[in-house]
Amino acid sequence: MRFDTLIRNSTVVDGAGIRDPFPADLGITGDRIAALGDLKDAQADRVINAADRIVSPGFIDVHVHSEIALLTGRDRFAGIQQGVTTQLTAPDGFGWTGLSPERTEQMWTYTRFATGEVDFDIGCPTLEDYLALFPGNTPCNVYPQVPHCAIRLSVCGWHPGPASDNQTAAMADLTRAWMDAGAGCLCLGLDYQPSANADMRELVALCKVVASCGGIYAAHIRYHTLGRTAAWEETIDLSRQANIPVHISHEKVDDESADLLDRIDREDIDLTFESYLYPAGMSHMTIMLPVEYQIGTPGEVIERLKDPDVREKTLPHLSGWLGECNQTVGYTCSGRYIGRTLSEIAAEAGKSPEAFAYDLILEEEGLSAFIFPWQVPPEEAENSIDRTAVHPRMLVASDGIYNIPHPHPRGFGCFARVPGRFVREKKLLSLKEAIYKMSGFPARRYGLKDRGEIARGKAADLVIFDPRTVDALATFEHPIQPPVGIDYVMVNGELAVENGTPTGKLPGRVLQCSA
Repeated sequence: MRFDTLIRNSTVVDGAGIRDPFPADLGITGDRIAALGDLKDAQADRVINAADRIVSPGFIDVHVHSEIALLTGRDRFAGIQQGVTTQLTAPDGFGWTGLSPERTEQMWTYTRFATGEVDFDIGCPTLEDYLALFPGNTPCNVYPQVPHCAIRLSVCGWHPGPASDNQTAAMADLTRAWMDAGAGCLCLGLDYQPSANADMRELVALCKVVASCGGIYAAHIRYHTLGRTAAWEETIDLSRQANIPVHISHEKVDDESADLLDRIDREDIDLTFESYLYPAGMSHMTIMLPVEYQIGTPGEVIERLKDPDVREKTLPHLSGWLGECNQTVGYTCSGRYIGRTLSEIAAEAGKSPEAFAYDLILEEEGLSAFIFPWQVPPEEAENSIDRTAVHPRMLVASDGIYNIPHPHPRGFGCFARVPGRFVREKKLLSLKEAIYKMSGFPARRYGLKDRGEIARGKAADLVIFDPRTVDALATFEHPIQPPVGIDYVMVNGELAVENGTPTGKLPGRVLQCSA
């Protein structure tokens, strides 16, 4: 037997979440796993000795703000260095496809906090134009989701009211076009504009289209509009009305959600959620404003915030959300205050933190991003993260943000941190369970049948890592650091990482739903 690549002496964790780690050699031919087992008599053009190493399927990041970063910028290889071989597009429903030039620019401005300052022409008149950006231009695979923000913006504009019958039908047609192009999920950010304006009738109509194509629904739910429990309830109700599997973005297990999850188990609701397993999130400060003041184009929002009455009404609301005011500035359009806390810079300015935050939105014309620590005691946060890590409905996703000066460390260390912290150090998960949550589980959930598992005939998306040393180096203080202990990463049979260093190859493809 002869292969293109032969991986010898490895311990395989196959990603299916059932079988314990086992010794095996792997033979790779083209972009597929051609053989698995004792291959001592085989030959290959390239031989990798994986003694004392784990070979796992490539990790799948189902919620990550990476699609522009994969094409250009400082952080192009941040995901692949963690072993992520497939990343989903349109997190929170963000997208810029099928829009007029004016609306493209508006949405690009609105989402700049999650894409960074990059020199990139985002205009894509059709979804075919958009998908054509990636083959041969990305280090890992991309898997499209239906970008609800772009779809609603193209049909309804920034209008806050419910969609008409004709508008809903037009959005359903666009949704079907994305599903026909291979998308596996309808993705929304229901605290973000303009997705926040969608009512249940619209969501059910679009979800029925997605369900008929074998897809699922995933959303940043309406925390700010409905509150957390009611937002979970809305998601459960949507699952029932549209008969669709549902997924909640960037959640955690605490007393509030644990009660909901117990009910979901009892009632057999087809619901999953993901977590990045850090005690902080990241977004723009505008999301902390009262929802009624966020409506409209980015320019209209800024004009509204110039009204002194709006400012007076908003500051108490902001104060309630900001808590200890220990948020860290990750990005501003001007480049000011990077890496500093809100309380510190507000004190220097002689303002209350909420007044400083409000004024900064105006001064930066909405172009800013902050790291938002959970407003709970550290021991409570750690307990919640531990409960989250072991929950059987949880899969891992980074929610990474790139190409900004001071990003969240999750974008650079989320996946390496799981086997390092939660397997080796805390012993909360077995390696079998951890790898499943990062590969086989997301592949099954999102309809990627040839990814996420090691078996003959599966795609040769593989990670080779040292279980004794693998870990994240990225911290909240110093977030832009690659992980350690990940030696090789293969995408479609090509080495994208070799000896811990990106090769510069761009073997990524656009994947399609195979549900």
